[in-house]
Amino acid sequence: MIKIAEILPPALAGTPLWRLMEQAGVRYAVGSFYSADALAAGESEPWEYMPLLRLKDLYERAGFNLEVIEARPPLNLTKRGLSGRDAEIDTVISLLKNMGLLGIKTWCYEWMTDFNWVRTSTAIRSRGGSLVSGYDNALLADAPPTELGPISEEQLWTSLEYFLRKIVPVAEHCGVQLAMHPDDPPLSPIRGVSRIMSSLDNYQRLLDLVPSPVNGITLCQGNFRLMTDDLPSAIRRFGKQKKVFFVHFRDVRGTVEKFEEAWHDDGPTDLLECLNAYREIGFEGVLRPDHVPTLDGENNEKPGYSVLGRLFAVGYIRGLQEAVYHEDFAAARRDGVSVAR
Repeated sequence: MIKIAEILPPALAGTPLWRLMEQAGVRYAVGSFYSADALAAGESEPWEYMPLLRLKDLYERAGFNLEVIEARPPLNLTKRGLSGRDAEIDTVISLLKNMGLLGIKTWCYEWMTDFNWVRTSTAIRSRGGSLVSGYDNALLADAPPTELGPISEEQLWTSLEYFLRKIVPVAEHCGVQLAMHPDDPPLSPIRGVSRIMSSLDNYQRLLDLVPSPVNGITLCQGNFRLMTDDLPSAIRRFGKQKKVFFVHFRDVRGTVEKFEEAWHDDGPTDLLECLNAYREIGFEGVLRPDHVPTLDGENNEKPGYSVLGRLFAVGYIRGLQEAVYHEDFAAARRDGVSVAR
């Protein structure tokens, strides 16, 4: 059965977000690193053993199992193939070794150079006056180039292969899954910077580039929805290869050139069929909601990550989960076992 999780920054431990997620039945955490000022005496980097040990303990004491790290050491030199990349790769190797020692199963990484996910608005009015983020590529037509300037898709493929050949053997030895997140949006180029995790064929190229049981995918549904009109088929395509390691469960409305985030119950994608597809492929990993609306009474300081929007999403996904896994839920109730997973 899927494991419903939430991304819970350690800086927010003890806040209503953490408590409400536990009350909503979430038992799995997607973790990020401690900030530099939160490191203890003698700790130099958040991906070293002791900070990760403390991080895992923090989640477990709050009732969560830490299954995924969704944070990355600096990697821009590596993505661009520049001098200094081997030192950056060494930090990733340290992270993977320490995750393996601590039993943290999955690392979510990405290959977007210079900047990460891009939105041209974070305050689009949606249902009932809620706020969502969106992207309009036309608004970036005259945007200035990045400091390092253009980079080609083939340069990114070359640097990615170099990176994977260094870290895949380490990940295999440590038992850590490498789950590549798509470009957000999956559009190339943006501001002159090419992006390669932007199509189903390119994802297949990733998997074939350095074949390994640990080389796989973060299936962020909003981005994959912009790559295909048949998201359940994409789930089955990669799931049959046993390459879906982690899921961002969300939806968008529009095209890759212009879109906005959708409420989980109000987007164009059949999310029930998506969950059926995950069951068919035998996916039993972590699935978390993402890019939720900001609701009435909340500020919009962290677009896509409001507390009330997350609660709605978790409840909606729980309902879909029971519909798809109803026999498992019925058996658990017969046995007097909690169905919250």
